[in-house]
Amino acid sequence: MGQSSSQDARMTSPVRVIVVGAGCRGEIYSQFASIHPDRVKVVGVADPRKFARTKLQQQHNILDENVFEDWHTIVEREKFADAVLICTPDRLHKEPAVAFAQKGYHILLEKPMATTAEDCTAIVEACTQSGAMLSVGHVLRYDPLIHKIKELIDAGVIGDVMHIQHLEPVGFYHFAHSFVRGNWRNEAESSFALLAKSCHDIDLIHHWAGPRRCVKVSSFGSVSHFGKENKPTGAGSRCLDCSIEGDCPYSASKIYLNRGHTGWPVSVICPNSLPDIESVTEALRTGPYGRCVYECDNDVCSNQVVNMEFEGGLTAAFSMVAFTEEICKRKTTIYGSKGELSCDGHEVHVFDFLSQRSTKHKAHNDSPKVFGMSGHGGADYHLMAAFISAVANNDPSHIRSGPEETLLSHLLVFEAERSRLESRVVHCGDIGKRRMTDKHVDIKTI
Repeated sequence: MGQSSSQDARMTSPVRVIVVGAGCRGEIYSQFASIHPDRVKVVGVADPRKFARTKLQQQHNILDENVFEDWHTIVEREKFADAVLICTPDRLHKEPAVAFAQKGYHILLEKPMATTAEDCTAIVEACTQSGAMLSVGHVLRYDPLIHKIKELIDAGVIGDVMHIQHLEPVGFYHFAHSFVRGNWRNEAESSFALLAKSCHDIDLIHHWAGPRRCVKVSSFGSVSHFGKENKPTGAGSRCLDCSIEGDCPYSASKIYLNRGHTGWPVSVICPNSLPDIESVTEALRTGPYGRCVYECDNDVCSNQVVNMEFEGGLTAAFSMVAFTEEICKRKTTIYGSKGELSCDGHEVHVFDFLSQRSTKHKAHNDSPKVFGMSGHGGADYHLMAAFISAVANNDPSHIRSGPEETLLSHLLVFEAERSRLESRVVHCGDIGKRRMTDKHVDIKTI
């Protein structure tokens, strides 16, 4: 980030941003303005929930005239900011992204870009045609340790990449919170699990593969364990009224009441108030997060594998698993012609075949502690730093998760899910063949 900080020092005024969607992600990204008020100022907010938008307004001293229930009202006004942070639910990404791009706002768009390939493509087209910069919230691209992996690959320390093995351990209570009881539990209301949770990971594999395009993909996965057929005898429909709650690792009481803090995931379950014993208990008694995990309307995969073959014989295997101790601490092994690279989420090890020696690599992470609590190891901070630098200097080179490559990795996610649903190997056709370096994006060639 050294380059961006030296350029930012020449800024004459902070970048002005509007937050569309003042939930967990919108609040996290906007914290950058509290840490660096000289670099960015939050000047507007839109959210249909009064508590959420009022909370963000108070945090950033936003004028009443710039607080909105509906983002459409912002688009109807004269442009009054440089950029917008779109952190709406997954299915509500495309419309605001296209509208704000056409209005001339630069865009930070929370992942996934959208829930269909057509909508993702429409967003990229709108940004390309309007000249708006687009940064997609693939925060792991900005994680210093993940970036170190890419640097080592590009430096040739393991030779030609031959195989990539990558695991995302979601975490047993994280999955129960988000994908059984929570906002991403049901595909019709949000999106399928590979897109909602693991488009990060497919994007990283695509990134590490470099210029080689994926030619074939297969995927398998299902909803495991969290269903009525596995409900224990004697279990109630809600955890607060369940006689065997003490024996259940997915108990809502254990997850939300017994943790001794009000941060994530406790902060999510009280959308209209700050969490305390009374409000959390009421939420568990009446809301979706107090339901028995075996009686929810979840239909997204709890475990899934994706196998990919890239040009030149490179293969990759990805696994997403709900039933893990660690939460989102990815584990990666990359096998090269000259060595083997492994990362456990804390440090990178490279074993060199010639010398028979192993070298440890660490990455400096100077993100503030408040960003480290977001679950992405401070990568949210570095994503915001890069986006603000790009907007301040009118230089999209700061953005590591721009429109073209992000679109290609999203299209690969859709192909993988098609493979799972159709129980067949999918040949990827022209995905990735065109790198979209032209000013105009031709959808038919992607």
